[in-house]
Amino acid sequence: MLSRAALRSVVARQSTPTALVAARGSASEVSGVRDEQNFPRPVRGEPGKVRLGFIPEEWFQFFHSKTGVTGPYTFGVGLTTYLFSKEIYVMEHEYFTGLSLLVMVWFATKKFGPSVASWLDKEVDAVESSWNEGRKETIQTLEQAIEDEKKSQWRAEGQELLVQAKKENVLLQLEAAYRERAMYAYSEVKRRLDYQLEKATVERRISQKHMVEWIVNNVTKAITPDQEKQTLDRCIADLGAIAARK
Repeated sequence: MLSRAALRSVVARQSTPTALVAARGSASEVSGVRDEQNFPRPVRGEPGKVRLGFIPEEWFQFFHSKTGVTGPYTFGVGLTTYLFSKEIYVMEHEYFTGLSLLVMVWFATKKFGPSVASWLDKEVDAVESSWNEGRKETIQTLEQAIEDEKKSQWRAEGQELLVQAKKENVLLQLEAAYRERAMYAYSEVKRRLDYQLEKATVERRISQKHMVEWIVNNVTKAITPDQEKQTLDRCIADLGAIAARK
C-alpha cells in the first residue's frame, strides 16, 4: 500500500513532462515515423515485490546467491539478537510503544490495506486513462487534420480542372467569334459581288436595249417611202400566193 502511495506521488510530480512527451509522441505516431527504440514511450512503473510487507525482493536475491534461502532470515534474526544482547537497541518503554504501533499498523494494513490499495490503483488508472484519452484525442485531431488536408488538395486539383475547363471555354468562345466574323466577312463580300453582278447585268441589258432601239431607229430612218410601198406590195402578193396554195 505504501509503495503504491509513493508511486502515485511520483507520478503526480511527473505528470506535466510525461503528458508533453505523450502529446509530442502522438504527432509522430500519426505520421508513422516515431523512433520507438531511441525514444520509447513512458510506461507506468509498478512497485517491486516485497517480503514481510516492507523488505524488497532484491534483498533476498542478494543473499540467495551467497548464503542460500535462509541467509536473509538468519542475518535479520542474528542482527536483531546482537542489537538486543549488546543493548545497542534498548527495550525501554518506547520499545513496547513502537511494538504496539507496529501491531496497529499491521492490523490496519491487513484490514484496510486491500481497499486503500484498490482505491489508489483506481486513481492511478484514472490518471493514466485521462492521459491516454488526451493522446487519443490528439491523434484523432491530427488524423482529422490530415483528412481535411487531403480534401483541400482534392479541391485544389478540382480548381485546376475548373481553370482548364474555363480556358477551353474561352478558346471555344474565341473560335465562335472567329467563325462569326468570318461568316460576316463572307456575307459582306458575297453581297458586294452580287451587287456588282446585278449591276453588270442591268448595264448589259440597258446596253442591249439601247443598241436594239438605235439599230431599229436607224433602219427605220434608212427606209424610203418607195421602198416601204414596194415592200408592202410584196408582202400582200406573198400572202395572196400563200392563200391560193391553200
